[in-house]
Amino acid sequence: MAETKEAYSLGDRIDNFIQNKRRGILICAGALVVLLAAFVGAAAIRDKLRENAIREVENFAGRYDELRFTIADDTEAAAALLEELSAFAPKASGYPGARAYALIAGIRGDKKEWAEAEQAWREAAKKAGRSYLAPVALFNAAAAAEEQGKTAEAIALYGECISESFPSSPRAQFAIGRLEEKLGNRENALAAYQALRTNWPADTLWRNLAQSRIISLEGEKR
Repeated sequence: MAETKEAYSLGDRIDNFIQNKRRGILICAGALVVLLAAFVGAAAIRDKLRENAIREVENFAGRYDELRFTIADDTEAAAALLEELSAFAPKASGYPGARAYALIAGIRGDKKEWAEAEQAWREAAKKAGRSYLAPVALFNAAAAAEEQGKTAEAIALYGECISESFPSSPRAQFAIGRLEEKLGNRENALAAYQALRTNWPADTLWRNLAQSRIISLEGEKR
């Protein structure tokens, strides 16, 4: 009986607590519902904005495809597209932002404005985060740096884009060796070519090219 009485006493205390605090509990529960609704609403708005941004950037891409063979002529349409992209890209995040900067870089590259192209590719890589677009953007930034004669910067950018998931990694690794040769850094070039042979044994094209450079450089040593 003592246990039963104690149990009832505990139950009564809990019931009394809930009765006394029910207003606060209901307020807290109501606040949680409001917060949840706000979160869901914000997520829905965010998704809608992202859909609109993707739609807009793909529209830009379609316009670029139509203009790309005349961009070098400095047409008004190309200038207008570049202006719109330049306004859109900094405000867009994720894929839309990365894609917009990539389009800017494409226009700049078509016009052989390599410094601007490199910067746009760098911005595209930042916006891309960990997506597949990031190494592509870094690779192209490296190529734009090369066009400017910025060999050391190009080597660093090629190094940044190398990863297991990036299909052009062997090509980037070969570029590092090629540029180290250009700088007269024979040992660094050999190390880069050796790394290519070690890390990508299945890539016959770039592996064979690396092997041919190794033979040539080692021949020079003798």
